[in-house]
Amino acid sequence: MTRRLPYGLLLLLLLQACSQPAIRQSGPVEPPVTPTENDGAPLHDVDPNSLADATPRPEIIRMAGNSNPYKVLGKTYHLVDDHRGFKQRGIASWYGTKFHGKATANGETYSLYQMSAAHKTLPIPVYVRVKNLENGRATIVRVNDRGPFHSDRIIDLSYAAAVKLGFARKGTAAVEIEVIDTDNIDGAEKAAADYYLQVAAFSQLDSAQALKDALGAGMAYPVSIASQASSEPVIHRVRIGPLPDYATAQAARKALRSRWSGEPQLLVDERQ
Repeated sequence: MTRRLPYGLLLLLLLQACSQPAIRQSGPVEPPVTPTENDGAPLHDVDPNSLADATPRPEIIRMAGNSNPYKVLGKTYHLVDDHRGFKQRGIASWYGTKFHGKATANGETYSLYQMSAAHKTLPIPVYVRVKNLENGRATIVRVNDRGPFHSDRIIDLSYAAAVKLGFARKGTAAVEIEVIDTDNIDGAEKAAADYYLQVAAFSQLDSAQALKDALGAGMAYPVSIASQASSEPVIHRVRIGPLPDYATAQAARKALRSRWSGEPQLLVDERQ
């Protein structure tokens, strides 16, 4: 049972959120929850045997919830460069009634009955297998929130996930987490999107061209200028892309660090 995002950061993340329906994971019919000032468990008991794992599927990693870097409580966090194969061991906690019905980092609605989680540096959304190292129980959750902002904890699980893993009463547990590769799920429809890294924007085309030329020399990724004629003055944006997926965009971001001191903005163009 831990904290949630400060209001300023939550507002920033919500402003980034794309209009999209929240992903609902399979699970029990949800009884009503009475909001509480202090975090805790709901009044209704939850049978761990009734809780189904989140079902991994390919999803587009959008801008919502993925500010990189971002700052909380004076500390700056950078998202991992490559989440594929990511593993981590540490302490898990959970959050419940205080945050039930409130917005997550990507603008979805938190439900303590859903199999979800918060992580500080993984992209949103990803699916994670969580194993309780103290009793051997395991489950799959979908990361759609940020936290826990405690140095001694690596993941904040929904109340339901904590029940299934057998540590809801205790409050914390030693766990191992591993990101699930959704690109290789048989029969799953692939999420289609092009990714771009916007490096800078200029009102002068010459300035944009100079940066494009400097970045493009030896860069393994395409660099282009996108001019927005509808604005006054015309804005010329230097960007890297299109890139086929989020992992490639992160690789391009890493390559860019040796050439440019700024932090590019992730842009997502969803293909129909």
